[in-house]
Amino acid sequence: MIILLQVSIRVALVTLLSMAFPLTVAAHEVQPAVADIEIGTEGVTITLRTSVEPLIVGVNLSEVADTDESPLADQNDALRALAPSELASALDAAWPEIAMDITLQSGGVDLPLTLTSVDIPSVGDTRIRRDSTLILTAGLPVGNDPVVFGWGAKLGGLIIRQVATGSEDAYETYLTNGALSDPMPRTGVAQQSLGDVIDRYIVSGFDHIIPKGMDHMLFVLGLFFYALAWRPLLWQVTAFTAAHTVTLALASLGIVSVPGNIVEPLIAASIIWVAIENVWKGGTRDIGWPRIAVVFGFGLLHGLGFASVLSQFGVGTQFIASLISFNIGVEIGQLTVIAVAFLLFGLPFGSRPFYRRAIAIPGSLIIATIAAYWFLNRVGVLGDLPYLT
Repeated sequence: MIILLQVSIRVALVTLLSMAFPLTVAAHEVQPAVADIEIGTEGVTITLRTSVEPLIVGVNLSEVADTDESPLADQNDALRALAPSELASALDAAWPEIAMDITLQSGGVDLPLTLTSVDIPSVGDTRIRRDSTLILTAGLPVGNDPVVFGWGAKLGGLIIRQVATGSEDAYETYLTNGALSDPMPRTGVAQQSLGDVIDRYIVSGFDHIIPKGMDHMLFVLGLFFYALAWRPLLWQVTAFTAAHTVTLALASLGIVSVPGNIVEPLIAASIIWVAIENVWKGGTRDIGWPRIAVVFGFGLLHGLGFASVLSQFGVGTQFIASLISFNIGVEIGQLTVIAVAFLLFGLPFGSRPFYRRAIAIPGSLIIATIAAYWFLNRVGVLGDLPYLT
């Protein structure tokens, strides 16, 4: 009976963690577009940065975490291989339909948007999304009515940033599910309360762990499988949190900058190290300083990964509130991962003599295997497989 129970647990564990393989391709692939909005006395200029390929073919970005999940994936990939001039022509042809999902209004009057110019990068690695820069313009009717901007649900998420000319004031918001921005005045910027900032960044931080941060989730699971005792887990989580808070702040302020093609493979390597160390050193209530130092060092790397997301939103004039709120969201996500792992594995099986042999070690080996796939893919060794951003 005990042997059958152990086999059943291992099968369940393999099934749960192996679900990360189909999710690997979704690691940050569908990113929100970014719109910098400048409102003048006579017109509006919008600098939009986004991947235009899925917009051209009509991928519904609200329904997928990665464009490979869409039935239009082949068409999207074909556009990635087009030269900038060819892709620009395809965008011009598709623009009238794309513009139907974009709202720009002032005083209840719809303002038609003109695609004034587009800057498309040269073809690189077609497995990697390329972001183009679009300049959109529209005239304003006479009066002082504020401007409202909307982004259709199928276009995915949109980060809006409005900065007043000659001022440090800024308005930033994140639109999803076809939402509209707050009314943006022609003089100054839209006002956003501290509560709105806190809500937005907490949600963003949590979202970057669950469901989008599979690599961070596996790292936290690696910490969990080291030992069930509260002391080792507390020390590890504290070290990890302190470290990623430091680099998140430094990177968000522009003091530290490390390219993603360096950070992402190292994050995968950190998961491998922690998982393998669980196998030959885990299972003890006593945790040595070397393990804490290693977790702290890896936390610095993960903070750089978090910063890549936070920097897309910008931190505006409420930097401290934004940073703290984002970290709170991240911590809630991490604690949720640990709580679920404890409910699934620790609570029912933690006191059983086979826990480490049947759950902690196999779980750690599965995590290490997934992370090894990520590492090889991110350094380009597995070049024929989907690239993991």
